[in-house]
Formats: sequence, C-alpha cells, structure tokens
Amino acid sequence: MTVVPTEISDEAVPALPNGALNGLRRRELASFLRSRRERMTPEAVGLPVVGRRRTPGLRREEVAQLAGVGVTWYTWLEQGRDIHPSPEVLEAIARTLQLDRTERQHLLTLAGAPLDATAGPDCYAVSPTVRSLLDQLEPFPAVVQNARYDLLAYNATFGHLVVDLDSLPPEDRNSLWLISTHPAYRAALPDWEAGLARLVATFRGAYADHVGDPSWKAFLRRLREASPEFRAIWERHEVAVPERGFKRIVNARVGLLRFEYTNLWLCQRRNVRMITYVPEDDETRAALELLRGTPVAG
Repeated sequence: MTVVPTEISDEAVPALPNGALNGLRRRELASFLRSRRERMTPEAVGLPVVGRRRTPGLRREEVAQLAGVGVTWYTWLEQGRDIHPSPEVLEAIARTLQLDRTERQHLLTLAGAPLDATAGPDCYAVSPTVRSLLDQLEPFPAVVQNARYDLLAYNATFGHLVVDLDSLPPEDRNSLWLISTHPAYRAALPDWEAGLARLVATFRGAYADHVGDPSWKAFLRRLREASPEFRAIWERHEVAVPERGFKRIVNARVGLLRFEYTNLWLCQRRNVRMITYVPEDDETRAALELLRGTPVAG
C-alpha cells in the first residue's frame, strides 16, 4: 500500500486576505448565477415567448420577478457586488432557477450561508486502520482521495491498474490531473470524456468551499493552462457530488475490466473518502487475481 504526499508548494501563491477572498466568492457566485439563468427557457417557468431574444435563457428582470426580489438587487448579485442575501432569498432564487440539490448547496456555499453546525470536527484521512484496510481489500483496487482528487493513499492493485502511479511525481498523482492531461491514462479509459465531465463537475462543487485557498488556486490554474478540455467544461459551471457508479478500464496486461465503484466516507465534512472497485463480472475478478502485484507494462 502506498501513501503519497499531497501538499504542493504554494510559495508563489500567497494566502488572500478576507476581503479578497470574499470578492472571489462573489465573482464565482455571479458567474454561477449567470450560467444557470442562461440555461433556463421562458417555457420552463411558464413565461410567454414574445419576439426574438438576443441572449439565451431568462432575462435578469424575469428571474427577479419570479423570485420576488428587486431587479436592481438581483443585478447587483450577478455583478458580484458586496451584498448579503438572506437564506430565504437564496432559496427563492434556487427555486426559480430550478437548481437541483447539489446546485442549491453550491449556491448557498458561495453566498456564505452558515455551515451545518452538525458537520462535526476535522478528521484525519489516512490512519493506520485505513492503511490496513486498503491492503486487506487486495486484489480489489482501493484508493483514498480528497475533494481535490489528490490520491492520498492506494493499495498495490490500484497503483498499477491504469498507469504506474508510483512512477509519477507526487504533484501528478491526482485523478483529475491525469484524466485531463495524461495520454496513456485517457487511452485506458474508454469513457474518459464522460468521466472528465463528471470529475470537473464534482471538483467545481467542492471548489465553493475552497475559493481563495492557495493550493486550490494553484491547482485550478495548472489545470486550466494544461487542458483545453478542462477549461471548456469548467466554464459550463456544472456541479455534482461524488456518487457510486460504474467504470471500464483497459489494463495493458489483462485487457478490459469492469467495476462498480463505491464511496466510503472517512471524513464527509472534508470530502475525504475511500473508493473501492468491485468487479462487475467473473472475467474481471479472474483478471484481478492475475494482475495482483504485477506492474503495467511501460
């Protein structure tokens, strides 16, 4: 089982004062509201379509009217002005824009709504017990990730399931970085495009809690500079939360593998989770036994 360091140097990215941090949150909130407003149609909210519209989606005044707030006030919110909406107003806007549960939480977080007091204290991700559990899960692949998709720890099977993770620099051992930039990693994932969109949306949802954090800013800038695909998806302002699902991987030695993956929360407040990969079929189960402890070629 491998444990990897996750801290990337932030010397060139100083921490922001509270005023600047709040400004970043307001700008992120403004961009998110515009993106959600532009995806709506008048028909979706029961408004008649009169004449030709020069821009997609609803107009600001239409959102304000439907949410029961002043047009000027809503315009200021979309402009990133320093105003402080009440939870009731935010809920009205969320209903008007037909935000789903994840998007609603993203809106509340960006607007500085109070955090859930029952979230609990901080916790530590990779305890000796967690390390032991990773090893006990062999030959099933398992990994511990944080909200930024850093690979905090993984067992031997996961370490060479797609590419040889131990051979990579620590700052590159990140699922979102690999699927955004690593050709061999992408080649091993038949559904990498859908996977990238899902990871970016989940990363965007988590980013609301880390706006202004130097390490998150540095990682985001690095992704935007390195990957045109990441930039395009990032600008869509889609948000999601980690969920269970299915994944296909083409391993260089044993071929196509099919898994169902599940998130086991180690610290839900900080989005630290263990992800386990269970074979979907007997062929994958047999291939894992063959693969166990054997690095991928190249």
